[in-house]
Amino acid sequence: MSIRFACNEEGERARGIARAAQALAHGDLVVMPTDTVYGIGCDAFSPSAVASLLAAKGRGRAMPPPVLIPHVRTLDGITTQVPAPVRALAEAFWPGGLTIVCHAQPTLNWDLGDTHGTVAVRMPLHPVALELLGRTGPLAVTSANLTGQPAAVNCDQAQEQLGDAVAVYLDAGASGSGVASTIVDGTKEVPVILREGGITRAQLAEVLPELKEPAT
Repeated sequence: MSIRFACNEEGERARGIARAAQALAHGDLVVMPTDTVYGIGCDAFSPSAVASLLAAKGRGRAMPPPVLIPHVRTLDGITTQVPAPVRALAEAFWPGGLTIVCHAQPTLNWDLGDTHGTVAVRMPLHPVALELLGRTGPLAVTSANLTGQPAAVNCDQAQEQLGDAVAVYLDAGASGSGVASTIVDGTKEVPVILREGGITRAQLAEVLPELKEPAT
């Protein structure tokens, strides 16, 4: 049975984050607020937990989840060959609504799905998410909704869709923007915008004018 914590109350938030961290350590799933939409997450280094996350979403291995991190410096722990332009984007927009696809660190023992050697990484701008990540380290997190359904912008919507597949729900009211993150492919010689979301093309171009649009 799922447990839900009202994280706008200080004591309840502390209990909720502690319980969520415990659930994640046991391979269970947790729903958390972020600055974009609500996310469903698990231990990024537990293949069975990632499989449970994909099953809860109704998603296959061909759509691996992004990884949320607690600090910009964590990027070097889970990725490799990060070029200067990608670092510039991370430093400018993290924490925030930017997901960057990077080459995954090949020495890590994880299985996020059919990643083809890459990993999508983001540092969220939400105090509850960052506090949880600070306790757990990197988490595999994707939007807290069933595949094909609208992303959840509050905990009620997430719980209606995911139910008891999730062990702990961290409720912090409405999510930040309700707009999904922008995705940039940082594995190319010149980074490419894959999806525009919380960070606009114009904002990205201020930091990296040579950013490319995806091929049509």
